[in-house]
Amino acid sequence: MITLLTTDRNLNVVGDPITRYTDIDITLRWNEPDSGTVTVPADGVSVAQLAPGNRLVVIRDGAVFTAGPIESPGALSWSAAGSDVGAGTITLAFASDLASIVGEVVYPDPANPITAQTAARRSFTATNAETVLRTLVRENVGTLALTARRIPGLLVANATGVGSDVSASFRLDYLGDALRSVALAGGGLGFRVDTSADGSSIIFRVYEPRDLSAQVRFSRGLGNLTAYTYTPAAPTCTVAIVGDVGEGVDRNFSEFVAEAASTWGRMVTVLDQRNAENPDEIVQAAMEALAQGAEAAQFTASTIDTPTQRFGTHYGMGDRVSVELDDGVALTDVVRSVHLKATPREGEVVTSTIGTQSVTTDPHWVRLFRDLARRLGRLEAI
Repeated sequence: MITLLTTDRNLNVVGDPITRYTDIDITLRWNEPDSGTVTVPADGVSVAQLAPGNRLVVIRDGAVFTAGPIESPGALSWSAAGSDVGAGTITLAFASDLASIVGEVVYPDPANPITAQTAARRSFTATNAETVLRTLVRENVGTLALTARRIPGLLVANATGVGSDVSASFRLDYLGDALRSVALAGGGLGFRVDTSADGSSIIFRVYEPRDLSAQVRFSRGLGNLTAYTYTPAAPTCTVAIVGDVGEGVDRNFSEFVAEAASTWGRMVTVLDQRNAENPDEIVQAAMEALAQGAEAAQFTASTIDTPTQRFGTHYGMGDRVSVELDDGVALTDVVRSVHLKATPREGEVVTSTIGTQSVTTDPHWVRLFRDLARRLGRLEAI
């Protein structure tokens, strides 16, 4: 059963619960904001509920499935027949609360306004990845942030001791990019936002995905696998050359070579780390490049929930699960996204996408824009 609530920006409930809907389409994403649309009868939602800045809370089976700001307060549709008959329908487009976090930027000195910065970069040296993630959020949008930058009701969950040590440095990078890079370097951590049980807080959490490959399996024989694509491919980076301080002939370079170079040959990626403050950052940048370039195959699978294997009950976002191919080979990979589709007539259908790091829901131009922003922010030049 699905119930919809609307709240204002300060998390106060506005109006009555919305229990009637004609279509719900939501996609949850690992380490990315969720997004979705909800279509409801026009006479089932008030003007106050559509006010700018309001949030939509989706409650499924008594628990918050996702919640966040309404980005489009309603496309109104009416027709003399069909689903839009009568009062017509309104479609709300929304994102999860994580969208408000990842859209900010990392201030070099988060304690001061951008016009009064006292540091060149916000740096962390050999610091636990979970600590870095929690600190970045608290300083830039949480309780330690400047008042104008704080997200109302946002709290950071207590540390659980997950992740390895990382060294990182940021200067006006998008907070989402900073969080994803630290999570990857820190051992493939996940992060998400939850709504507290009483609805009064938004809670940012860092967690370590579970390896459920032995317990959670998808296959044609089990009836829970709907499609898959497996494409073997050569690595794209077996050698990382990193430039740090200096100019011209005085520039310092380091070279890192992966074992795959002996088989596939040299596939070189050149990185600029002129702003690195210690050797750990040089190593981290090289290891990230080699890890991303070492992906030797692309794999994606689509699954469907069954009574004995349900998202949220038996597995979660970022967990590692198994998919059996037709030749009997079982591949293990990460749950990257989950899609909920619900209509009053057909009920709820939950599907998931499992795949390698290259599987993304972002349009190509968004990825290019993020890469450009990162390069400009770091003044990349070799």
